[in-house]
Amino acid sequence: MQRVLIIEDEVSLRDGLKDNLEGEGYVVSTASTGKEGLEKGLEEEIDLILLDIMLPGMNGFDVCKKIKSKKLTLPIIMLTAKTKEVDKILGLELGADDYVTKPFSLNELLARVKAVLRRAEIHREAKQKKIDSYEFGNVKLNFVSLEGHKGARKLKLSKREFEILAYMIKREGEVISRNDLLDVVWGYDVFPTTRTVDNFIARIRQQIEDKPSKPKYIQSIRSAGYKLVTKITP
Repeated sequence: MQRVLIIEDEVSLRDGLKDNLEGEGYVVSTASTGKEGLEKGLEEEIDLILLDIMLPGMNGFDVCKKIKSKKLTLPIIMLTAKTKEVDKILGLELGADDYVTKPFSLNELLARVKAVLRRAEIHREAKQKKIDSYEFGNVKLNFVSLEGHKGARKLKLSKREFEILAYMIKREGEVISRNDLLDVVWGYDVFPTTRTVDNFIARIRQQIEDKPSKPKYIQSIRSAGYKLVTKITP
């Protein structure tokens, strides 16, 4: 069973979330202060953390930052009464996977918990798949030597660009959001923007596409992200 840690100082909310999550089949532990939550988050085997921002002693931002520095891939959903955009951006930049503003509906929160856990599992599975080489069209990629060719021309791809291609190949045919790529390829200890992803994709297209301005392999999905399609039907 998946394990959730709730770090929340409001007793009624904490207990209510615990009861409902346990009713959904999760194993739940709780903490009422930032310090206690940080200790449990680092010491216990946890699959996801629900983290309040306004906590006594140590606020949720600091807890998030410290946990992510040790457990990079541990998903965190931040819970807060704050509605300022700057607070949301700060939480996400510190590594939070999602952000729910109080008051929220229980059904919405449960749906977000399931979605974040599902995405984390997809990321784990993708990272575990090993790719040594891959070919499509007249493109040949070697992920061991970090070398690639398009026909007779040697490709100029950086290590990061090979990592992006490897992840997209592992999830070929799926729509991959910019945040997915930021999570997996860059990680939470660096704070690039989604624009950074777009710039890297543009450079990769310059190398692998026949017509970079009309890409057929790395397709843009409006308002969603990108999709790799290498099995092109004539």
